[in-house]
Amino acid sequence: MREGGGGGEGGRRREGGWTVPPRGTGEEGEEEDGDPAAGPGLRFFTWEEIGQRNGGGPPPQERWLVIERKVYDISHFYRSHAGQDATDAFVAFHVNKVLVSKYLKSLQIGELAPDQPSIEPTKNKMLVEDFRELRATVEKMGLLKPNQLFFFLHLAHILLLDTAAWLILFYFGTSLMPFIVSLVVLTISQVQASWLQHDLGHLSVFRKTKWNHLLHKFVMCHLLGASAKWWTLLHSQHHAKPNCFQKDPDIDMHPFLFTLGKKLSVELGMKKKKYMPYNHQHKYFFITLPPLLFPTYFQCHTFYIAYTKRYWADLAWMLTFYIRFFFTYGALLEIKSLLAYFFIFSSWFVWVSQMNHIPMDIYYDNNLDWASTQLQATCNVEQSLFNDWFTGHLNFQIEHHLFPTMPRHNYWKVAPLVKSLCAKHGIEYQCKPLLTAFADIVHSLKNSGELWLDAYLHK
Repeated sequence: MREGGGGGEGGRRREGGWTVPPRGTGEEGEEEDGDPAAGPGLRFFTWEEIGQRNGGGPPPQERWLVIERKVYDISHFYRSHAGQDATDAFVAFHVNKVLVSKYLKSLQIGELAPDQPSIEPTKNKMLVEDFRELRATVEKMGLLKPNQLFFFLHLAHILLLDTAAWLILFYFGTSLMPFIVSLVVLTISQVQASWLQHDLGHLSVFRKTKWNHLLHKFVMCHLLGASAKWWTLLHSQHHAKPNCFQKDPDIDMHPFLFTLGKKLSVELGMKKKKYMPYNHQHKYFFITLPPLLFPTYFQCHTFYIAYTKRYWADLAWMLTFYIRFFFTYGALLEIKSLLAYFFIFSSWFVWVSQMNHIPMDIYYDNNLDWASTQLQATCNVEQSLFNDWFTGHLNFQIEHHLFPTMPRHNYWKVAPLVKSLCAKHGIEYQCKPLLTAFADIVHSLKNSGELWLDAYLHK
């Protein structure tokens, strides 16, 4: 805590009309216990003090964060915002903020000192204020309210396609043509289910959180065979700090499989690290990530996390997927034919999920404001009926990252407002054709591989 600044023997000083004791004023270093609302017992902190509690120092590694000027100690419950202002992230992620605030009460240790600005000094104050005004406008326009008919029809077409895929084989046999048609229909059903579970995981289908969680388990665990809690654990970290090395699990492939981003690639080369021939990564990408991400890494990882973290309900639901899948298709097809579905599904998912992030900046956490953090790590793909359906509306990745609980059918409505915000603050709003976005994945891998090679050989 700050020094008393001539506050006398007890180290107390007047600040903004409050008496502020230093941290640890007891005889043996005990902290004062006061109720945060109890006036003189309230503890005040500076941004500098909070920034030092980011988990990066020597033990004990304290982790604090700020939400709406209140300071919380999250040393035993943290993600990616330790030592930072998490106000906009908190607002973006939580639907029922009153309920979550009750849980936060037990973690509160004080507030920002009255002379401290509400917005962290490292952040763009004007952009933060304009974004918060945009957020208020979005709420007034009702753009965070879901159209449940939209999601019902989406689920219905998933279930119809899932049933049709089996009926095609059952009635027409397993010769080449029925097999290919069934495989395409089943893949479409599964990919569309993965987009729906994404909506449910972001609490954007129902107004009540519990209904989102319940249907999320059905879609993710029973229809897709993966853990809903596993997805939430990883995906929340991705949204909090997209493309931030060591904070975004979606880029954990660096450096063991790929080298990503300009800065990280040069650093890796200068350290003479070579886990893979990165200068050829744009070539081996085609035979690694698209066909193998789901059949290998994700399927193994989801079971590992669900087991080690004891997600027993998820594991039980996941088993129903494999029992149903192998019971209905195992009697008709060989194992190698069943595996073809996983490869096609994985390829579709990887191209769509990586087109918005891999070509963008990949860096260390620079503690930027919420809008800047999301905008420099995401880009959009042009809108069309096909692109919306094919990508599950993830072609509106910018809007999705800025407003993660917004129902996807409203992205196009908020997009013009986001473009205006970007134009006002001189921020690039990237939007590409679908095929260009796919090609940029390969181009970015090629460029970062070349940067690594140059640093590896010459620096």
